[in-house]
Amino acid sequence: MAEPKMRRVPVNPQLKSENAIPKISGKVDAKPVYEDPIDCDCPHLDHMDWDEAENDWSDIAFLRGTTNAVMGVPFGYQSLTAELRAKAAKRGFVVPEDAMVLLGEGKFRRPLLLEVDVAPSETKDIYRPGGIAFTHIAPGPPGKVKDVLDETKMLAKEKYGRDADAEWIWYLTCRICSAAREYETLVALHYRKAGK
Repeated sequence: MAEPKMRRVPVNPQLKSENAIPKISGKVDAKPVYEDPIDCDCPHLDHMDWDEAENDWSDIAFLRGTTNAVMGVPFGYQSLTAELRAKAAKRGFVVPEDAMVLLGEGKFRRPLLLEVDVAPSETKDIYRPGGIAFTHIAPGPPGKVKDVLDETKMLAKEKYGRDADAEWIWYLTCRICSAAREYETLVALHYRKAGK
């Protein structure tokens, strides 16, 4: 298998330096958001690269699964993510460090995507969205994720002049670090074709 190539914006594993000035909901803080190390494996994205950014999805691939939901609230998110990671390992796929784990839309069933590096000929359970994604990072505490989604849709509509083809959420925190990191959430709005 060929050496996997970086297919997305770089991830900053320890957004802690004084030079890191994250941008959340249009506000720029003078201090970094993450001051103390937290004992979890959640991704730390560089806001300068991911907030209000356009990402090329022309060659990205995801392993696809589906989780149950009750009125849109997902159940089994963590266990399905672990299942997809195990499935990727069994099939010999490389899961990038801090791979995207994207939750899609749905009231009773919601798609879940795990970013993987795969051979171009691989098709079973693999989703290749193509196009571009507009991403935005903001605090998304329980009950406020819809506000983050609406804010992102407004920003994207100003940029592209149209609605996205799909909406995805990446919860960047877990129960251990959520409060300390203000429930940091990334919204990815997918456009099959770039431009207006």
